[in-house]
Amino acid sequence: MPLRRRLARAAVCTAAATAGLAIATPAFASTNVTHPALRQDGEHIVATNNNFNEGFGTCAPGQQTGQDIWVFIWPGNGVDSVDAVRIGWDTDNNGTADTYKTLADGHFTTDNGAKKVWFATPSGWKLETGESTIHGQVPQNLFNLTHTCAGTGTSQSPSPSPSTTGSPTPSTSVSPSGSTSPSTSVSPSGSTSPSTSDSPSESTAPSGSVSPSEGAGAGGDTGGGLPLTGVAVTGFALSGVALIVGGALLLMLRRRRDRITFTS
Repeated sequence: MPLRRRLARAAVCTAAATAGLAIATPAFASTNVTHPALRQDGEHIVATNNNFNEGFGTCAPGQQTGQDIWVFIWPGNGVDSVDAVRIGWDTDNNGTADTYKTLADGHFTTDNGAKKVWFATPSGWKLETGESTIHGQVPQNLFNLTHTCAGTGTSQSPSPSPSTTGSPTPSTSVSPSGSTSPSTSVSPSGSTSPSTSDSPSESTAPSGSVSPSEGAGAGGDTGGGLPLTGVAVTGFALSGVALIVGGALLLMLRRRRDRITFTS
């Protein structure tokens, strides 16, 4: 009898232990630490993508103008907790992630028991990469970008300076010859530099004038006097006076002759 009781007690203990292990196995499995990656890794997704965008203000309360909302999900009910997240965006359009946000920047939510985390970023960032640490398991060890809410306004670059600004139009001046030049000033032809001191015999007169050293008759033997130019008028003057005097005498003789009366 004592032997049978001992065997019965051993059998009951074994059954109880087996049942306890069977019940505890799922709970133990769900607490395994895994590291799901982002399914959309490297797809360069913008929040305005029609496959994800659900419209401004529908992803998270208080969404601001110029702000994109990104919502990520760890599918299924096999996740006890999301312990770490690191999401990378491309902010300079070079095709690689350069700015990251972690779980401390995100906000938790659930959808039918599935764990979700959403982030807010400035409008225009491109989703590039993501990684996480969870207690539990998800299918294919991947988590997803489930949807976005693109901002209604994007941050704009500083306004460009007015294109009408330009260098002032150069003033025009007229040269002595009468032609219009676009340069600011035109000196008379033949003028010398102010830095060069010239003797009177070397000065250059404006075009069209003759300097004293270049006057006509410079090669003659006039002793430096005025040049002899034109026709001599002295002879013409004397001849004119003679003609006038002769005409006056003839007129007087004619009048005296007309006064003589003849008597018979």
